[in-house]
Amino acid sequence: MSERAGGPALKARRIDPVVEEAAELLDSHAVPGMAVAEQRAMMDRALRIVPARTELRVANQPGFVLHAWPYRETSLILDVFTRDHGRVAMVAKGAKRPHSALRPVLQHFQPISLSWSGRGEVKTLTRAEWVGGMLPLASDALLSGFYLNELLLRFCAREDAHVTLFRQYMATLTRLSHGEPAGLVLRGFERVLLQETGFAVAFDECANSGETVEPALDYVYQPERGVRRAQASDPSSWPVISGQTLLDMSQDDYSDLPRASRRHRPWRQYRPRGHAAQCARHGLSRSDPGSAAGRAGRRRPDHAAPA
Repeated sequence: MSERAGGPALKARRIDPVVEEAAELLDSHAVPGMAVAEQRAMMDRALRIVPARTELRVANQPGFVLHAWPYRETSLILDVFTRDHGRVAMVAKGAKRPHSALRPVLQHFQPISLSWSGRGEVKTLTRAEWVGGMLPLASDALLSGFYLNELLLRFCAREDAHVTLFRQYMATLTRLSHGEPAGLVLRGFERVLLQETGFAVAFDECANSGETVEPALDYVYQPERGVRRAQASDPSSWPVISGQTLLDMSQDDYSDLPRASRRHRPWRQYRPRGHAAQCARHGLSRSDPGSAAGRAGRRRPDHAAPA
């Protein structure tokens, strides 16, 4: 037989003082005719009681190292980009030791399998294995890779998964490693990045009027609002773009980008920092500062990892 109200005092799960107070209140105001188990379930639903957090353990998660900081004498703090958990900060204990098995594995632009544990913002790396299958980046491709990492660090919040963006990142690194033109490859990545992080730009219509972009007309991209018809009073720093180029970009067609870059005024809004600044000093800024991602990234809050 089930216990009924009016008998022994209801024993609720003691999770915290709030729950204990609720249990006492339920004991003193028992509902006649309701089984103890039913009353307990009712209280749990009302207070949204959840089990205590257990230590998070993740095994064999595909990922890439975005950045690493020295931590104490022998360790590193890593900012990694993973397929199912997004950006994750973790401590790689002993990774700086000369004979550490982690040293040759934790390299930029190489796919690795990661395992970690921990409940706080900074996890503890428990295992890392090199997956392989991707050519190393060199020369301008290497600088473009650091530019990609800088974008991810600035746009993506920690532990916010972006599976589509992760796949695009892998595809972009592969294309760069095979020598495809950086300007074309990076534009495709930036478009997916903007879509995935809520900064997508409509290139085929005017932001102020909603009119469809015409191929033969000139337009400007106003950083805070979007695309609109070009006017003589527009600041000289605003990029002037043909309607045809905007329509091509709306279809992810960047094949005519070299001609378009000669046709339009250069875009100088974005002033890269960190790894992207290295790209700028080596001449990559001739293409990258013109990106919509670069300008939006300047306005995005910086989710910096712990120093």
